Amino acid sequence: MVDDACPEHTGQRIVAHSNDPRVQVITHATNQGVGGAVATGYRAAVAAGAEVVVKLDGDGQMDPALIPALVRPIAAGTADYVKGNRFHRLGYLRGMPATRLFGNASLSLLTKASSGYWQLFDPTNGFTAIHATLLTEIDLNRLARRYFFESDLLYHLNQVRAVVADLPMPATYGEETSSLRPARMVVPFLAGNLYNLVRRIGYSYFLRGFSVASLELLASLPLLLFGLGFGAWHWLVSVQSGETASAGTVMLAALPLILGTQLLLSWLNFDVGSEPRQPIHPMLARMRPSHGTDSSM
Repeated sequence: MVDDACPEHTGQRIVAHSNDPRVQVITHATNQGVGGAVATGYRAAVAAGAEVVVKLDGDGQMDPALIPALVRPIAAGTADYVKGNRFHRLGYLRGMPATRLFGNASLSLLTKASSGYWQLFDPTNGFTAIHATLLTEIDLNRLARRYFFESDLLYHLNQVRAVVADLPMPATYGEETSSLRPARMVVPFLAGNLYNLVRRIGYSYFLRGFSVASLELLASLPLLLFGLGFGAWHWLVSVQSGETASAGTVMLAALPLILGTQLLLSWLNFDVGSEPRQPIHPMLARMRPSHGTDSSM
């Protein structure tokens, strides 16, 4: 358990009232945010010899009884990282406040593009399990320290070509208060996702690999920009002069837009199809000494 300088001194209470030797409390002198606390827990779990590391928040919204189901795809060798998904069934969303529902849905669309995991949803879900070998492949010091942590982790998992799976789970909310303020998170999440999208495209399509999809993306953007710019300019000229644009002018604006859209959709189809399918932790485990028995945090 990681006490991230909790003002209620949660860690001290656990130490004072827990007699279970398996419980370890790590306390931060200063608050490091959600990402900082999780990174500390990940390092401690790896150092302790954990094979699969489970993470759940202390807000009571995650049922520990689901941990076996969360870990099962990793133990079976079909996934490297598993996370909860409260959007899998409509009935699971009945307990979710409307603002959280809209915010999570919007963030999910952004994270799909920035991470490359187009089949996933609910990226900020904190109920997760990861194979310990993946934690040695990712530089934990480079992960976001605040609420963008889960979304940022998905981007880094994609860069090592890890397989990520969703676990359907209900949304459970009581009377607890959350420090997450959706209005304040819009700009940081938008900026973080756009930054990761640019990085992912650069690394995946122009540095680590180059394909026809790279050419489609390169060609689509200039065509779209030219079509929009040329069309907007002549539309303004037409409005000011009162003269109707010629058919040739309309075609010169429309054709690049059509071609650019088709090329962009073709690239998107390739990107969706290139989502990692083969788990990498079995290969990584064979390359390194055994981590020991299963453990969770």
